[in-house]
Amino acid sequence: MTIAPGPTPTASAPRHPLDPDPVRATKARAVFALGLMGAMTGLLLGGVIPATVALHLARQARREAYASDGFLTGAAWLRRGERLAWTGLALVAVSVVALLVIGVVRLAEAPYGQDFAPTVD
Repeated sequence: MTIAPGPTPTASAPRHPLDPDPVRATKARAVFALGLMGAMTGLLLGGVIPATVALHLARQARREAYASDGFLTGAAWLRRGERLAWTGLALVAVSVVALLVIGVVRLAEAPYGQDFAPTVD
């Protein structure tokens, strides 16, 4: 086995004893739970609110995790929650389009104006 020339990689700096331990962000769990609720109720049009709140919380959680320099974890939960929230919003959009199509078809089938008997001129 050959080793590439150059400086040898050094280990990362040891942690300071007063540094906090990495902790999963509580907002990551909330984003996942709200995204799941949004995806489950998306077809019923109730998924808009939890999905929107999940996306806003995910944005805040990412900002806080970036500012914490790696002491806040939970990026996987955030990604899953965001995907579920977007799925919920997509299901809401599908439901709205389906309801609009059904409404337009029913409106087109309805008779226009007053329908008189065949014997009336």
